[in-house]
Amino acid sequence: MTDTLFPGAAQHCAEVVLDNLGRPYPYASHHVERSEEDLHTPAELHPAFHTSFDWHSCVHMHWLGASVLDAVGRGEAELDAGTADALRAALGVNLTAAKLAVEADYLRANPSWERPYGWAWLMRLAATCHVSADPGIAAWGRNLEGCVDVVAELVQAWTATVEYPVRHGLHTNAAFGLAYLLTAFRELGRDDAAEACERAAVRWFGEDRAWATEWELSGQDFLSAGLSEADLMQRVLPAGEFAAWLSGFLPGLTAESRMLATVGVADESDGYMVHLHGLNLTRAGQLARVAAVLDSRRDADAATGTPAPTAEPGGTQAELRAVLEAAVEPLFEAGMRGLQSGDFMSTHWLASFAWDAVDSVGRLRSVTA
Repeated sequence: MTDTLFPGAAQHCAEVVLDNLGRPYPYASHHVERSEEDLHTPAELHPAFHTSFDWHSCVHMHWLGASVLDAVGRGEAELDAGTADALRAALGVNLTAAKLAVEADYLRANPSWERPYGWAWLMRLAATCHVSADPGIAAWGRNLEGCVDVVAELVQAWTATVEYPVRHGLHTNAAFGLAYLLTAFRELGRDDAAEACERAAVRWFGEDRAWATEWELSGQDFLSAGLSEADLMQRVLPAGEFAAWLSGFLPGLTAESRMLATVGVADESDGYMVHLHGLNLTRAGQLARVAAVLDSRRDADAATGTPAPTAEPGGTQAELRAVLEAAVEPLFEAGMRGLQSGDFMSTHWLASFAWDAVDSVGRLRSVTA
């Protein structure tokens, strides 16, 4: 399915990862210097993740590389042998126990740093490695266990103390980070951390209604704040409860809503404007996951003869599902066109979002075929 939706996906993504891991600069360091003695190079601070423009992008480039190798190993994607060997070597140099121990220590010493976006990608990397049948990838997962321990502790403390979630379309968005953290912790068998994520999701977002679909877009978003909430809640609530929650959250949504519209990028070299390529892709992936849950609910209702519930106001959940599904393909196609940009302001991160969207859109196609 990956190569059908994204021809040459593994080869393209592997080459992007190799390019990123070989670029130490430019690098946007977010390290807080506490004295003149606290001046270090990125490689000294982050021996595993010191390329790809910034720490979180480097982390999800490693996730992308591990995901590509895992897909190739399962026979789901194709990659030439030379590139596969180079990719495995480049990841292996960084994902050592010694280097990752330094990363874990840094996270412990800076408990709000990269919260929650960087945490989420690090846990996705760990979960991808943890569940892989590839011995080399699984070994990286074991090396990441110290990082998992630290992030699990940080997430539990964060969700227990933070009263209000962050609701916007950038890195600190609480719903986006929480969604990927929750799924990763489940895959890692970290039940306490997963349950903390579930409690926070219900507390922060469970009563949300009538999301302002026409107002959420700003000029540098790569996330839909509303769809990030929906994508989180579909991971937390049973399908029937989620369908009811979504009807109240997006009442009266139509195909003309700005939330579902594709967006363009006027300047590919502008690191903030180019975020809009990612917005198309994240919207496509989130809509695909939400629609797939609604499809599963529809199928379950059909099997039991249950009438379709009524949405608010006046429409049916079937109509809402149809609106969401219809928006997936245009957003996906627009986002994939963004990969044609060769500017580093997009190549240091966008391929990860493309790979992620391909997986979700492919699953939706298989459900609706």
